[in-house]
Amino acid sequence: MIKRYTRPEMGHIWSDENKYRCWLEVELAASEALAELGVVPLEAARLLRAHAGFTVERIFAIEAVVKHDVIAFTTAVSETMAASGAGEASRWLHYGLTSNDVVDTAQALQIRDASERITGGLEQLLKALEKRAQEFRHTPQIGRTHGVHAEPITFGLKLALWFDEARRNLARFRDAASGMRVGKLSGAVGAFGHISPEAEENICARLGLQAAPIASQVISRDRHAHYVSVLALITATLEKIALEIRHLQRTEVREAEEPFSVGQKGSSAMPHKRNPVVCEQICGLARIVRANVQAAMENIALWHERDISHSSVERVILPDSTILTDYLLEKVIWLVEGMRVYPARMLRNLELTKGLVFSGQLLLDLASAGMLREQAYKIVQGKAMEAWEAEGDFRAMICAEPQVRALLSTEQLEQSFSLERQLSNVDKIFARVF
Repeated sequence: MIKRYTRPEMGHIWSDENKYRCWLEVELAASEALAELGVVPLEAARLLRAHAGFTVERIFAIEAVVKHDVIAFTTAVSETMAASGAGEASRWLHYGLTSNDVVDTAQALQIRDASERITGGLEQLLKALEKRAQEFRHTPQIGRTHGVHAEPITFGLKLALWFDEARRNLARFRDAASGMRVGKLSGAVGAFGHISPEAEENICARLGLQAAPIASQVISRDRHAHYVSVLALITATLEKIALEIRHLQRTEVREAEEPFSVGQKGSSAMPHKRNPVVCEQICGLARIVRANVQAAMENIALWHERDISHSSVERVILPDSTILTDYLLEKVIWLVEGMRVYPARMLRNLELTKGLVFSGQLLLDLASAGMLREQAYKIVQGKAMEAWEAEGDFRAMICAEPQVRALLSTEQLEQSFSLERQLSNVDKIFARVF
């Protein structure tokens, strides 16, 4: 069973406290790996592991003076070492590393943890979509193209389509998240001027990461752009679901709606209102994640072996994009699980045009019976337009048309207007999807 994830836990991943905790873990893993290779004294690595610490407040205070976050961090950690009586060992802290060795590698730990939560959300969404798709597998609904009645579908098919898209998103996300589980400790220009590639591999392995095959001072940002792009695809699918339910909740349609709880109010002025406010929130917030893709793409091109232009951007777009994706997943799971569905209204809407939606099948049946397609189209469209404009009974008009009755019997016309015939392949589609 997938544990229900919560937004505060995702927010903690990007907190200052957790960020510096990840930085410290990278520093300690580096000291221990270098100690194994004989570069750092084993006792120094042991003391660092036992006594190294920090407070966020102290880091901020130091940074206000030195104007460098990593120096502020290492200074604060060194102070805790001195306070514990192990200050001599602090000279081996950050040994052979540059700032971004720590920052990029620690960021990979944060993204790994964030990705686990998003993966859980996607898996939970798939379960919810499959359950409701099966529930409404054979619930007839009118399919709409351009917002206009087209041909019959089932509501289950709509949900199955969302399931299929969400499943692709999960596969894409797993790939993108895997591409982000990399660290680098190759120095200021990526040339391993101070520690060896073997040390980097050892450090990354201790952290559960792969070593980037090659890096400059930073891990190449095409990985990050791909990751944020996939988050945007995920939230675009979530918006697609919410947008459809918004349309189905319109008063004129009323085929489905988002949950409306006891005591909830929809308008300060109109007591009757039940607005799709959560669906609208989903649609709005998905735009932010999409907008972040452009910023992530802009971060790919940096000056030479690195400039700092990407750093400030990522402090916004990575927390925002992962937190929003996690939040929107939770909202859409709530939406799908609790969505109110009105099958009787769906059938009523399907039958609203009195058979017009079977015009395509009638056209094929007339052609199959021997009428030229052009002639059949002219007859069917003529009666359809007449029924459309006069709100008449299309089926009755067709059954009274001599050119049609000359070719199709009453039994054959029953089949032309058969809902069961139109939906006879639903189970085969479900077998493909599930």
